[in-house]
Amino acid sequence: MNEKTVTLIVVPRERFSYTRESLESIYQCTQYPFDLVYVDGNSPAYIKNYLAQKAEEKQFKLIRTEHYLSPNQARNIGLQHVNKETDYVVFVDNDIHVTPGWLEKLVNCAEEESAAVVCPLVCIGKNLHSKIHLAGGEASISLELKNGKNRRKVHEKHYFVNRPVADVKDQLHRRECEFAEFHCVLVRKDIFDEIGLLDEKLLNTREHIDFSMTVTNAGGKIFCEPDSVTTYVNNSGFVRSDLTYFMLRWSDAWEVGSLEHFMQKWDLTIKDKYFKKRYRRLGQRRHKALLRPLVRQLSFGGYATWLEKMLISAERKLNRSISDRAKRNRERADRRNQDQLVIN
Repeated sequence: MNEKTVTLIVVPRERFSYTRESLESIYQCTQYPFDLVYVDGNSPAYIKNYLAQKAEEKQFKLIRTEHYLSPNQARNIGLQHVNKETDYVVFVDNDIHVTPGWLEKLVNCAEEESAAVVCPLVCIGKNLHSKIHLAGGEASISLELKNGKNRRKVHEKHYFVNRPVADVKDQLHRRECEFAEFHCVLVRKDIFDEIGLLDEKLLNTREHIDFSMTVTNAGGKIFCEPDSVTTYVNNSGFVRSDLTYFMLRWSDAWEVGSLEHFMQKWDLTIKDKYFKKRYRRLGQRRHKALLRPLVRQLSFGGYATWLEKMLISAERKLNRSISDRAKRNRERADRRNQDQLVIN
């Protein structure tokens, strides 16, 4: 098999404090040759300086903006800096930890199966490569007859979610599936000639389903290759400089805007329980990660529900302020035409 050219595009997911560990794992565990484009969306000074140093040392392309980016915005910026000769791009979030051989296994799967998209086995948690987050899945829109009317309905299913790898290892095998998530995913670059860039109106949710269904509609095949193993480290802990981006990334404004756009784009309705569930859970990521530990601390080991409700109300007001300020900063940057700064 002729060696294919690959460019990794690393983007912020929800925080910056795992940047070093993630990038080091890529360079330590990747034998297959690759180019790298790193998109840094307004990371704090210590991460900015680290990335500038590594870009000079490893000779990768570093693009920085002085405002926060949604993941699809960052991925599209990265795509603009990929060499024309590249056969495959691999989108990698900045909190992914990889294992030896991960990249060549993705490339081999894409070549052998003529796949447009290949995802690895994505595990989750600090205990690396032990609990499954995603091993491919199903994503489609079907017609449901209800009260004499046809209604379009979303179907989404993750394979082996939250199962210990050791318990299902003999069931994990290469398979065609209907969606991959952006934690880490290989994409044949020329598919973007057919489907266009990623949808930047999907600011923080449903972007993986939108992308996967768009690829499928264009005739592209999606595979999961579980011999390639990565871990999404979602609980690496917070530092203070992570908080504003985390709150923006999972803001009510970004989530509501994304859900409304997704429904309009795919001719869906809020009556679908798929969306009702997501509206009921608005802000849950922020509350679980930030407020609940604080409530336990202030309750001296117990749990005061009244305190949680009071803090949620105050946090939602703060969250609106953060998303409004981010919107103004982005508009200001657009007017000044300083969206991107290529460091190296």
